[in-house]
Amino acid sequence: MQAVSHRRWWSNRDLRGWSFVAPFLAVFALVFLAPIGYAIYLSLYREQAFFGGKTFVGFGNYTDVFSDGKFWEGAVRVLLFLAVQVPIMLGLALAAALAIDSGRLRAPRVFRLVIFLPYAVPGVVAVLMWGYLYGTSFGLAADINHLLGTALQPLSGRWVLTSIVNIVTWEFVGYNMLIFYSALRTVPEDLYEAAALDGAGALRTVFSIKIPALRGAIVIATIFSIIGSFQLFNEPNILRNLVPNVINTNYTPNMYAYNLSFGGQQYNYSATVAIVMGVLTAIIAYVVQLRGSRDAL
Repeated sequence: MQAVSHRRWWSNRDLRGWSFVAPFLAVFALVFLAPIGYAIYLSLYREQAFFGGKTFVGFGNYTDVFSDGKFWEGAVRVLLFLAVQVPIMLGLALAAALAIDSGRLRAPRVFRLVIFLPYAVPGVVAVLMWGYLYGTSFGLAADINHLLGTALQPLSGRWVLTSIVNIVTWEFVGYNMLIFYSALRTVPEDLYEAAALDGAGALRTVFSIKIPALRGAIVIATIFSIIGSFQLFNEPNILRNLVPNVINTNYTPNMYAYNLSFGGQQYNYSATVAIVMGVLTAIIAYVVQLRGSRDAL
């Protein structure tokens, strides 16, 4: 009897637990798993140009993606963007967080608000604002060229990626600064007191106590930044209206997938591009997380 009642007790408890998580699981399956499954389904088929309908091609679309020059052109551009933008953004965010935590700023709350404020600006509004500043026939760049007699062209083919780096950095420095600052606030005061007793200066405290304490936060911020870099879409897509000859439809893989789907009605190939980019993003993010975990140990 005791064994039967014990199993029944565990069964009832399991049912109660599943009843609590069931709403989340239903929403998760509906908005996350179902779209991924449908995208995988689409990627296995191909539209027949002349006869209509779909035909099963298996991994044929994936083979085409890996030999698609337009896809790899955008992917390499995104990797370059990631390699340049992420270290700059995280470095500025780390410096801002350390400055606020140092207690030597006269108005730390105002400083923190000013740095975070760009993140509160909607992304579309931010890009339009910077697009106006970059304009060579109007805005700040035009005024500088007129005043100094220069030929500054931030949206030219040579500088447009740098301009996008500047926009994204301006938008997300404050967000990452808050992640680092929140992690710094959890450092025990005993460590600072011990460092002061040992005669450690400000720089020694930063490199021996604060930055090691931020390793976990740095790994998280890096992973988020990598995912965001591979999702690059809004900034180049909006700026494309200003310089259509410089930013093409395959400037980034996300733009390529979007234009394939909504511009070319190639839903199957677009789904394949999206899945490949999702897998590449997951692999790189996992490698960074694994490396960060090993360094923390």
